[in-house]
Amino acid sequence: MSRRDRRDVVIVGGGVVGAACALALAAQDLDVVLVEARAPAAWSAARPDLRVYAFAHDSASLLRSVGVWEEVRTARAHPYLRMQVWDAGGGSELVFDADQLGMRELGWIVEHGLLVDRLWARLSAAGVDVRAPAQVEALEQDADGLTLRLDAGSRVEARLAIAADGAASTLRTLAGIGTRAHDYAQAGVVGYVESAEPHRDTAWQRFLPTGPLALLPVDQGRSSIVWTLPADEATRMRELDDVAFADAVTRASGGRLGMLTPVSPRAAFPLRRQLADAQLQGRVLVIGDAAHVVHPLAGQGVNLGLRDVIGLADSVADARRRGARWDAPQRLARWARTRRSESAVAAHAFEAINRAYSNDALLPVLLRSHALGIAHALPPLRNLLWKRAAGL
Repeated sequence: MSRRDRRDVVIVGGGVVGAACALALAAQDLDVVLVEARAPAAWSAARPDLRVYAFAHDSASLLRSVGVWEEVRTARAHPYLRMQVWDAGGGSELVFDADQLGMRELGWIVEHGLLVDRLWARLSAAGVDVRAPAQVEALEQDADGLTLRLDAGSRVEARLAIAADGAASTLRTLAGIGTRAHDYAQAGVVGYVESAEPHRDTAWQRFLPTGPLALLPVDQGRSSIVWTLPADEATRMRELDDVAFADAVTRASGGRLGMLTPVSPRAAFPLRRQLADAQLQGRVLVIGDAAHVVHPLAGQGVNLGLRDVIGLADSVADARRRGARWDAPQRLARWARTRRSESAVAAHAFEAINRAYSNDALLPVLLRSHALGIAHALPPLRNLLWKRAAGL
């Protein structure tokens, strides 16, 4: 294949992060190919996706820049105006309030399936060459570019490849990038509930000895739950009948919103920390879950992945302004160092919080009992914590 046939970027993985990356780089006038094992199913408002995200402002800004956010927001993205965090072990609460922070909202609760649906609807118009269904089987690379061989026998030659194909990334493995993982022996139980009391556009999170329970507002009558539990207990909760589960989740929430009634099936997914040893190897970049899987307690997983994209798009734009090579090795290395540092710090911070609060031993309970109240009582600290989480 001649250099005239070489594409700028080939992205493997068409989830939220991969599809957003394709659109962001296409907006920088790069020639982008997106490879995905299977095209996503169409999103339906009548069948809510159990997987939801607490979408941050910088993530929304990225989607707005590629012409997708307004369609997502008008379809079903529920703003939350407050976040209230408390410990079942006692002590004061930590409250983030949009008005006090000078914001219209703290963020939005958005379904995974809706995001993917709207991102994919934009790919063709943005000039992205989509190959689906297709899977990567082999990688060859040198200092100037690389070639991916796909399962259908076709090949894609590009200056750069981006692994966005999830925690079990094939492209990351082909590039020779290892991972380090820690199994939390926990699972996250997800589903939808209706509450007897209004949620007041508030995201609620209660720390329990078994793990945190989050209640995320998705419309005026419902909340999405993300309940972290020991793996065996998560399986038991998933399999309870609705009456027994309603009683269990209501007690776990401390009755903050009155009786919680399940209104959807439930699912459980295993929780672990996994970090790639590097986010760059030769001409292969690694982003999203392929680079970092973190505990869901802070709702930052998808936001961390989209910050990989924001950093890369900003680097390309900066190179264009300077008349420099957007794919220069030193520029890519700088992006990789910055992103890996931030994701590693975030992953270990979330793990430390989970370990400290998922504990009923006397000393941790005594030490942590006033931590949330102290953070709430110090506005500069509270504001700093929120701006860090929101990417502001």
